[in-house]
Amino acid sequence: MQVISSQIAGYMERSSWIRKMFEEGIALKKKYGEDAVCDFSLGNPDLPPPPAIKAGLLELAEEADKPFFMGYMPNFGYPDVRAKLADAVSREQGVDVPPEALVITCGAAGALNSFFRAVLEPGDEVMTPAPFFVEYAFYCENHGAKLTPVPAKPLTFQLDLEAMDKAITDKTRVVMLNSPNNPSGAVYDKPSLEALAAILEKHNAKRERPIYILADEPYRFLAFDGAVVPSLLPIYKYTVVCSSFSKNLSMAGERIGYALVNPAMEDMATVVGGVTLANRILGFVNAPALAQKLMAKALGSGVDISIYDRRRKAMAQVLDNAGYEYTMPKGAFYFFPKAPGGDDIKFCAALTEEKVLAVPGSGFGYPGFFRLSFSVEDKIIPRSQPGFTAAMAKFK
Repeated sequence: MQVISSQIAGYMERSSWIRKMFEEGIALKKKYGEDAVCDFSLGNPDLPPPPAIKAGLLELAEEADKPFFMGYMPNFGYPDVRAKLADAVSREQGVDVPPEALVITCGAAGALNSFFRAVLEPGDEVMTPAPFFVEYAFYCENHGAKLTPVPAKPLTFQLDLEAMDKAITDKTRVVMLNSPNNPSGAVYDKPSLEALAAILEKHNAKRERPIYILADEPYRFLAFDGAVVPSLLPIYKYTVVCSSFSKNLSMAGERIGYALVNPAMEDMATVVGGVTLANRILGFVNAPALAQKLMAKALGSGVDISIYDRRRKAMAQVLDNAGYEYTMPKGAFYFFPKAPGGDDIKFCAALTEEKVLAVPGSGFGYPGFFRLSFSVEDKIIPRSQPGFTAAMAKFK
């Protein structure tokens, strides 16, 4: 008897490699003990929230007896929180963002799905550079669209503009960018983004519906070695930015984020209205009341990114010592090295034998590489050196 849809049954069959490795890690830790396993599989921000979060919680506790403290609000979020967020993203993006350009959402995932629901027709295509976050294909299929990956340039993972230009069809509705990128750590440079915008403008001139750029930016704050994450808003009119506070405020479990529609877009109000309605009818209704209030109190603060940078350098040393080939990540908290022997699934299995957990690049649409998250305790990274060295030796 079929108790769930065939589509969801199929999704469960090809479920995320990240979750598979996470479950493998639970089994290994149970068998060998926590300290014997080096788990780099999950991008779970482990730093404590900044002090502003604790202070905000204490302040909010004093307000909890007020009427409608956690009651309904407009579907786009509390107006006062929306105004504070507009000020913050204006500074971040270098563009004057009015509150009316924002919808506060249930994390970046809620923002992405609400935007897709608002603009996609069945059969539309969403292009994205590979490697890409594993859930993107599911989000597209939620709304009858198809994800079209275009491989980025090898090792640097910068945009292959010629290939992207050739891959655009009459069905292309959205180009989805994630910079700093999960899983590669790449930051797309401004000249590449300007060239991409010119390509899209060329295609838009022949179309009735514009191609959007959807910028997924939860790692915008996390750039290293002086790398700059360019704002797409002044580069391309049809840009929508989605982001969250999961990483910079370590609030992943609170599911708070936003969709920002470029104020330069002539039909900004229509797009914002569509995203707001989609947010409601998808069942999100509105972003959590407490998370909105807490986020507003913590805007401008963040976790200590020097800790992530220290771990990045420690991870690089481990990989260098063992002879791996990789590009030093400029952002986010991931490495994406080449898999020795070329078979990423086989190599990740070899790492697992050494009690080191990584995620095959095949799960990110880019076989032959594997992902490591350095959002882990500092002590785990040097402890993994023997495992990485032993796994590499099996493929020499």
